[in-house]
Amino acid sequence: MLHGSPTGVIVGAVLCDARSVTSEHAPAVDTGAVAELAALAKVVSRQRAELDRLRDSVATSAVLERAKGALMATTGCSPDAAHEALVQRAEVGHRTLLEECWLTLGALVPPLPTTPVPAAEPTAPAPQEPLTGPGTAETLGRIGKALVYVRSPQELVAALLEHLAPGLGADAVLLYRRLPTHGLELAAHAGVDPALAELWHQVPPVSGIAPLEAIKTGEPVWLEHFTKDREEFHLIGEPHAPWRSRAWLPLTDGGGTGTAIGVLRARDAVFEPTERELLLAAVRLCAGRLTALGTPSEPPVPAFSRTVQTVLDALPGAVVLLTPLRSATGEVEDYRIDAAAPNAVDILGRSGREMIGAHILESYPSVAGESLWQGYLKALGGEPYEGEPFVYEEIVAGVPLTATYSVRAARLGDGLLVTWLRHDTEERQEQRLADMQRLGNLGWANWNLVTRQVTWSSQVYTILGRDPGRGAVPLDLLPDLVLPEDAHALARAVSALTRSGARLDVPFRIRTGNAVRHLRAVAEAVTSPDGTVVEVHGFVQDLTAQRSAELALVDSERAILVQRGVLDAERALAMRLQHALLPLPSKPVRLCGLRVEVAYLPAQAGVHVGGDWFSAVELPDDAALFVVGDVAGHGVDAVATMAQLRFTAKGMVSTGSSLTGALARLNFLLLHSRDSQSTATVVLARYEPADRRLVWAQAGHLPPLLVRGGEVRRLDRPNGMLLGACAEPFYDSAEFRLEPGDRLLMYTDGLVERPGEDIDAGLNRLAEAIRTAAPDSLSALLAEMLQEERRDDVCVLDIRVPLEDEE
Repeated sequence: MLHGSPTGVIVGAVLCDARSVTSEHAPAVDTGAVAELAALAKVVSRQRAELDRLRDSVATSAVLERAKGALMATTGCSPDAAHEALVQRAEVGHRTLLEECWLTLGALVPPLPTTPVPAAEPTAPAPQEPLTGPGTAETLGRIGKALVYVRSPQELVAALLEHLAPGLGADAVLLYRRLPTHGLELAAHAGVDPALAELWHQVPPVSGIAPLEAIKTGEPVWLEHFTKDREEFHLIGEPHAPWRSRAWLPLTDGGGTGTAIGVLRARDAVFEPTERELLLAAVRLCAGRLTALGTPSEPPVPAFSRTVQTVLDALPGAVVLLTPLRSATGEVEDYRIDAAAPNAVDILGRSGREMIGAHILESYPSVAGESLWQGYLKALGGEPYEGEPFVYEEIVAGVPLTATYSVRAARLGDGLLVTWLRHDTEERQEQRLADMQRLGNLGWANWNLVTRQVTWSSQVYTILGRDPGRGAVPLDLLPDLVLPEDAHALARAVSALTRSGARLDVPFRIRTGNAVRHLRAVAEAVTSPDGTVVEVHGFVQDLTAQRSAELALVDSERAILVQRGVLDAERALAMRLQHALLPLPSKPVRLCGLRVEVAYLPAQAGVHVGGDWFSAVELPDDAALFVVGDVAGHGVDAVATMAQLRFTAKGMVSTGSSLTGALARLNFLLLHSRDSQSTATVVLARYEPADRRLVWAQAGHLPPLLVRGGEVRRLDRPNGMLLGACAEPFYDSAEFRLEPGDRLLMYTDGLVERPGEDIDAGLNRLAEAIRTAAPDSLSALLAEMLQEERRDDVCVLDIRVPLEDEE
């Protein structure tokens, strides 16, 4: 679709060139390819320049055609004569054709005779004197070219500031438009702070306003002496105005002036003749562009509407006067706003008189097709209309707020007087404030120290437990309501507040019935110009629930500390008992020709002392007894049960009982002990040194590990249920022979168990650790197995059979 115009041909060529460049893969080193790419780059550059030239040509042609049309409309000449007149005027005035077009569109140059044209065609107007200031022509040329592309007054003032800033030192440009009310409206601005622009957006029709003076007289106003000018005019930005010199220039539209452009400079200097010449010429160009853009027409204001507007200006609500706009058949197609109260606002953010002339479907598009539209029609017929309340959401300070409205419409003359009513605004705010005080359990209070008037919210009476019929309490008597031990601190704070205005923030207690409430008072002072405190406002808050929670927390912490002390004492006692009942040898011992090493490590959590135990003793018949057991639980009870089982087992085996018989008696003993719910596991082994025979039995305990020739295996467990599980358990025994170099490990479950892991995985990990750890070091084995926090006690018997040359 681009091939129908020169622009399309150029763009197509560029795209083809771009495809040819990107679709080929150049070799790593190819001077020919490099040269070809450079040539293509030049082609693309030339084509882009040509495209820009064509765009400028198209835009300039559009301006030229509009200027020719203006001349044809005002003089009645032909298109060729209008073009010739524009060219001739540009040459005489030493201006570009584009500048001349803008001047013509602005209709600022009076008609003068020029070259003869056919009698039937009026002559075109003659140009002004040429501009002679240095750089003026170049600057105007740039401004004229920039005006081709502007699409709004805001873009126009931005372009004007951009091109006037370098040579003229312009820092801001403002465009004011006269309103029907004879005041001014800021239509566009550049270089001005948004807050300041908002402050000076509407200017009333008062004396001493420079842009208004320029519009009224049609003459420029040059403000070049800041101190003197500020006495005569209301200067924009005062009292902290950054601009020391200003120029206000009216835009003439043939029938008077309605717009003024202001050029503001921070530089404190007069405008030189060449600078004035440049500004006047630039404003003439802008007048042409504003004419081309089109300016909003000011709707006629009938006398009846002006009278209604005078009344609406004094009304507090949102009220508008609507005039129906009818079709040729008499049907109402829309309504025009002919008067509006100051509080009326439309969807575009316009308010009050700014809305005059707007159509209702433009300001409130949601009205179309709704019941409100039908209500307006009924009201035009003479029947007053009042709509159902509805919820409307609006944005205030960036926060969405909802409000409830209803609309009333009544006929007034040929139009409608429409009122927007906002319901229960004050009641809703008061209810929200009351809910906030109730939910936050606080209430506000105000003390006027001049009139002695005291005002409390209802929540203050509730918090203080005071009957509202008794009235509020003066500030100096407030300490009389609190407990005696808190009254002095509150009285001192009140005195400092009323004397010097020091902020008050004091906790105190009061008694209501049989209960004590914990409250907090916060207040600040309002002072007169001489520093005297004239008013105090603040709030009272009930902190009883919070204070109760704090006290409960303190009690809980105290109980925890007490319990921690009990646990520490129990731990110390259990540890002393364990050391007394289960002494650990400081080094490996020799027992019936075996080397025996013992390790006991308490858990690292809780009381730390549990029921793990061991025995390694020589029996009267020259045999050796090895026992490892584990009582469920920790603490003193576990240690006591451990001692009972340990000494009983050693005594029974020492007096000739078999291992299985000893287990059966230990089970009976545990079932009939003080704590009949206790359970225990145990493994017993009897070693006969004569033939190195080991007989062993177990009650629910993990099997010993035998290390022989570098291989590690678990011994097959004989039958045996843990102690304390049932009244008639069955226990069996097994035996095997130890060989020189063998190593036998008997241990409790704390060595291999980990949370969430199967016990076989722990046993396999122990076997692997035995293979990799130092063969003669029990400590190295424990370090490998116990890298994490110990959750249970660990007890290990490491039994080694010496080699024959070691015996």
